[in-house]
Amino acid sequence: MKKMKLFTLLMCIALIFSNCSSMNNTTKGTAIGAGSGAALGAILGSVIGHGKGAVIGTALGAAVGAGTGAIIGKKMDKKAEEAAQVKGAQVEKVTDSNGLSAVKVTFSSGILFPFNSSTLSATSKSSLSDFANVLKEDKTLDLAVYGHTDKVGTYDANQKVSIARAQAVEIYLQNCGVSPSQFKEVVGKGYAEYDDTKTADQNRNVEVYMYASKAMIDAANAQASN
Repeated sequence: MKKMKLFTLLMCIALIFSNCSSMNNTTKGTAIGAGSGAALGAILGSVIGHGKGAVIGTALGAAVGAGTGAIIGKKMDKKAEEAAQVKGAQVEKVTDSNGLSAVKVTFSSGILFPFNSSTLSATSKSSLSDFANVLKEDKTLDLAVYGHTDKVGTYDANQKVSIARAQAVEIYLQNCGVSPSQFKEVVGKGYAEYDDTKTADQNRNVEVYMYASKAMIDAANAQASN
């Protein structure tokens, strides 16, 4: 029986991945929601989110229905479209720890920092101001902010500056009207997730994740059951 369950799980994952490239979040939310729980969500998040999505969101510990997944997927599609309109924003659709659609936002030039600095540039502030308008429209949207660095200097020094960068973005977004209660994680990653495909300058950045809060999930559950 255990072997059969494992085989079924692997087949579901294979089916989802085989169609990921052509799915929007609404479709993906339906597919994932139909068979998801915290464990499946962590697997999908780890792969789809390149090792980061699995830590986004508070695990519910119970399966999320297909209807709920589709509703949240539709919301995330809308947020992804809005975020993509912000100058310099790069939008990636990922999966949270509940197997639900989420959105990762980075900026090609909007949230980059000088060497060993956490000071936001004028360009950064302009991009964040526009991005804040996307975030504060829906206070049931939870947020995670991750700061990154280059590989110059000691681990401790990079860890310290990466935290300062994440906090600088959090504070500025709050100053632009985003509710403090929406920020669930503000984390410094140091150079632990250094991307060798990018330059050192490009690695000195901050990523912002948008994902479903418990309130959003509860509302989607109620809507799906009607």
